[in-house]
Formats: sequence, structure tokens, C-alpha cells
Amino acid sequence: MAKTPWQEFSKGIIKENPVLRLVLGTCATLALSTSASNAIGMGLATTFVLVCSNTVISLLRKVIPDKVRIPCYITLIAGFVTIVQMLVEAYSPSLKAALGIFLPLIVVNCIILGRAEMFANKNNVLPSILDALGMGVGFTATLLVMGIIRELLGAGTVFGFPITRGFISPIIIFLLPPGGFFVFGMLIALANKLAAGKGEAPAELGCQSCPLCESCSKLAEKEKEGAKK
Repeated sequence: MAKTPWQEFSKGIIKENPVLRLVLGTCATLALSTSASNAIGMGLATTFVLVCSNTVISLLRKVIPDKVRIPCYITLIAGFVTIVQMLVEAYSPSLKAALGIFLPLIVVNCIILGRAEMFANKNNVLPSILDALGMGVGFTATLLVMGIIRELLGAGTVFGFPITRGFISPIIIFLLPPGGFFVFGMLIALANKLAAGKGEAPAELGCQSCPLCESCSKLAEKEKEGAKK
């Protein structure tokens, strides 16, 4: 049954949240969620690339040869990441410095390549845009929540404004990797609980969640045929 526009958009927020349910893009999530401002910057940059790449790939899905689709996707994604990088460098050098190497590494973000291969490659433009927006909102919301929690508990501030100073001493560990993994685990548990409350089974991980699953399956079939001969 075809999904409504709202279902296509909203699935990425909780039901198929790319970070908390599909466990994609975790490197950037853990590294840049030490502050709320970094989280929003990374989330918006990734959402922009997601929407643009999904749109173009959906438009060209019948033109791009199947054998070279992954290199074509990466080339398109790299072009949009370059645009984002230049805009951030021109208008917000401080944000570029804060995001560091993770800004150009959006090119290899599993969320973007995964949505290109699993959705945009098989659907029309409007559903692909809605899918990208939903996944982008889900990714940004996850980063923002983690950023607020870690910054508040680890530094006593939110967006750089002091909140708990003078009342609670900052817990520095929340700004370090162990604190990031702890908050990440708690949010995954909460997301699974919310999805289960709606009568939905947890998202299955494994080969089916990999954007290269179809290519691997075809390669395995060819190897089996060769072995038989």
C-alpha cells in the first residue's frame, strides 16, 4: 500500500530514525554532539545534501547505468557537499572550524548513500524529497537532543549560555566519548520504546540495511553460477 506524504516524511523521525533505529551515521553523531550549536550545523548541512542528492538521483534513476550507479551517486553527493562546504566557509568560518573533517566526510555518510540506493533509486521525485526531509529531520533532532544533554551536563551551558553554573558542577565525562556512548544508548532505548508503543517491530539490521546489499547478492549469484560450470 502506497504511503501518504506525511507517512513518507514522518517515518524518519522515530520509526526509521537513521541514527537511533537504523544505527547509521554514528561517527558524526558521537563526535559532533558535544554542543547544541555543532549539532544543528551538522544536521542542517546533512539534510541539505540529503534532499539535493535524493532529488537528482530520483530524476536520473532511469538514465544512470546500473553497473556504475554507486560511483555516480558518490560523485553527485560530493558535488553537493562541496557546495555546502564553500557556503559554510564563506558565511560561518567558526562553524567550519568546529565541524572540522566531518563536514567533507558527509560524502561517505551511510545515511545519504543508503537513502539514494534504497529509496531515491526506486521512487519518484516527491516521495524522495519527503523521505530525505524526514531522514534529515530525524538525524538533526537526534544530534540536537544529544548535543543539548551532553553540553548541559558536561559544561553547564546550552548554545553557549550558562544554565546550571552555580547550581550543579559540570560532569566532564559527558563531553568525552564514554558520555557520548551513554547518552546514545539511552536515546536508542527510548526510540525503541516509543516505536514499540505504536505496535511496530524494531528495525531489523543486517545485510538488508546496507546500500550495497543488492550488488553483493548479484555478485554471489554470479560466483555460484561460475562454480557450477
